[in-house]
Amino acid sequence: MNSVLIKPASLAFLRVSLGILMIFWGLDKLVNAAHSLWVANNYYLSLFATAELQHILGVIQIVLGLLVVAGLGRRYAYPVLLVVTGITLLSVWKSIIDPWGWYLEGAKVLYHPSLIIFAGACVLLAFRADDTVALDTRFAKG
Repeated sequence: MNSVLIKPASLAFLRVSLGILMIFWGLDKLVNAAHSLWVANNYYLSLFATAELQHILGVIQIVLGLLVVAGLGRRYAYPVLLVVTGITLLSVWKSIIDPWGWYLEGAKVLYHPSLIIFAGACVLLAFRADDTVALDTRFAKG
């Protein structure tokens, strides 16, 4: 692969992957209210722990995911993505520090990738200008 194409292709792949994840998280809030309420109660201090609020957050998260996938409004979508993934990271902090739960009760290795997801959002924000195949870059040129 041409080295000139590696960076934009990699950023596009990361953008689409993280956007799809946001869409899945949003859909879960819409179609599986019991699960999203369980998550809110167990990881987010019971904030927004009503089905109605979970549905609203689900719609917002789906819209965010679609914007990220398409590469539209990245100036605003990426900081929001960073906040969403950062809040998720903070909510599972025990799993980041002690993935196997050897010292911190409730830690799970399954949640450790939240650190990687947050890092990916950081990369998208830091290298936003290098994602030359995003739609808002295409619209700015023409």
